[in-house]
Amino acid sequence: MFAVFQTLDWTTAAAAAVGGYLIGSIPFGLIFTRLAGAGDVRKVGSGNIGATNVLRTGSRWAALATLIGDAGKGALAVLIARHFGGDPLAVIAALAAFIGHIFPVWLGFRGGKGVATSLGIVLGLFWLGALIVLAIWVGVFAVTRLSSLSALIAAALSPVIMLLFHQPLFAVLTLLLALIILFTHRENIERLMQGTESRIGAKPKSGD
Repeated sequence: MFAVFQTLDWTTAAAAAVGGYLIGSIPFGLIFTRLAGAGDVRKVGSGNIGATNVLRTGSRWAALATLIGDAGKGALAVLIARHFGGDPLAVIAALAAFIGHIFPVWLGFRGGKGVATSLGIVLGLFWLGALIVLAIWVGVFAVTRLSSLSALIAAALSPVIMLLFHQPLFAVLTLLLALIILFTHRENIERLMQGTESRIGAKPKSGD
């Protein structure tokens, strides 16, 4: 499976990685909250620049725009790279975009938790799988109203979905993304275990 990467020129791979990182590092959460007149999202709730924390500023349109922007940049990085080098290059750009979102150079390497960007990546790689992942997120959220739990379950099942559709390369990528998402949500996991995680629509206890 990994032999497909041997056909890539290292300069092309490096360009995909750099380009993917720069696309992924665009801080849509910060941009849209400022456009909404809601100030600096990094000073609200958890300080996270993701859509869930943007929603805590009170601007629903900014949160929606952030969600679309964060997912869109993941899909964009994949589609551009795939055009020039197929799936292997797309996977490199996808991982770089994901890292760029979580560790953006423009914000001192403190970005989002990667959920929306990972969904955009899956959408760009395999749209049917993305629809199933989104359906899982929506289903869990409808029952629990817990954004973090929904994200964790959806991320954990993404590699399984890819394997079921005979996409081993994408399964490996989504497994790696899921492990990183597990790490970025470590505080949420602790609160979930303690039963203190805030639900969407309720007053947050300590941030997302």
